[in-house]
Amino acid sequence: MNTALSETTPAGSLGKYQDAFFDYVSLLGYSRRRCLLLKELFVDFDCWLAVHRLVVADICDGTFRAYVADRVTAGRTTSVSMRAMKPVISFLHECGFEIGEREHPPARPLTQVIDEYRKYLMDERGVLSTTAERYISEITPFLEFRARDVDDVRKRLSTLTEADVIAFVAATCPKMSRSGAAMFVTSLRAFLTFLHLSGIIDRSMTASVPTVPGRKMSNLPKGIAPDVLRLLLDSCDRKTARGARRYAILMLLSRLGLRAGEVAKLRLEDINWRSGEIVIAHAKGSRNAAMPLPADVGKALADYVAHGRPQSARGRSAFVRFQAPHGPMTSGAVSQLVRYAAQHCGLNGISAHRLRHTAATEMLRNGASLPEVGQVLRHRQMITTAIYAKVDQEELRSIARIWPGAVA
Repeated sequence: MNTALSETTPAGSLGKYQDAFFDYVSLLGYSRRRCLLLKELFVDFDCWLAVHRLVVADICDGTFRAYVADRVTAGRTTSVSMRAMKPVISFLHECGFEIGEREHPPARPLTQVIDEYRKYLMDERGVLSTTAERYISEITPFLEFRARDVDDVRKRLSTLTEADVIAFVAATCPKMSRSGAAMFVTSLRAFLTFLHLSGIIDRSMTASVPTVPGRKMSNLPKGIAPDVLRLLLDSCDRKTARGARRYAILMLLSRLGLRAGEVAKLRLEDINWRSGEIVIAHAKGSRNAAMPLPADVGKALADYVAHGRPQSARGRSAFVRFQAPHGPMTSGAVSQLVRYAAQHCGLNGISAHRLRHTAATEMLRNGASLPEVGQVLRHRQMITTAIYAKVDQEELRSIARIWPGAVA
């Protein structure tokens, strides 16, 4: 929509916010051309509201969808998705407008149980929302098999027996891979624990879930050699903002053994420059841990924050996107950054978690004990750290017994 058209069309209830919206998207880091296009979209949406005799109080998620649908019907080729409306929606929220929700039908009994289970996983178990959704997707077939067509789901679940659990696992797991089956039985045990704690079943049935056979600790941790790590770090052009960010992330992963999710969660206030410490929000729960900040890692972080982090970045996240709006990076974006950096050097098979393994193996080679490594990596159980006992293969060969009948 051009400016002339907007002047001949009645203004809606958002007309007085046009300049404020332009300033808002400018602060998000969009280019001036993009800001002007977004302002045209804002004006067009305002005029659309006026034509349909709608005010801000009438806006709900369905309003935005209807507007986008009308743009498609009118033959528009730009801003024809809900994604294009996100700056408008976020601006209205920033202004304090209470955008009405679309009325939803009452939740089905099965949905209510799933919602309660989700709340239990996130509040009581401290898992991330993505992990909670994975657990729910794993047990949904079991729920639908047990209580899909009944109104009183709780009553139906209360009659669950150990035999029912065993029969369902025995019928389901053979169709899965070993890792898939292991994830399924883990999710099922967590769900049975929830049923017991919430009073839906009168006893714990977790012991009735069969264990998936597997060889624990059968693989060696896959760190990368020091010269390969140096090649990866040297590939970062630290004079550029993107290179400074990449270098800082690679240092956190390879020197401190952080997970991709922990890097993504890092906030500016988590870095204590004066005491030389960094607070890590655990990627797998709500626990936080303070760690010493080595001088080289601290310098990499300081260079990025001072010269590479966009001034228009929103929020307090340390690592943000360079593409507007400059919001926080996700764990997936951190992992993708590592893969891209490795491919840029002609390396394959290097992931963020492999850099975590590299940090652990280097600590062992420099004389750290397994408990010390486990503390740095923030492992909950020592058995998780024990796999690194197999890193020094030469030392293991020196204490291994010769197989009977083999040539010495």
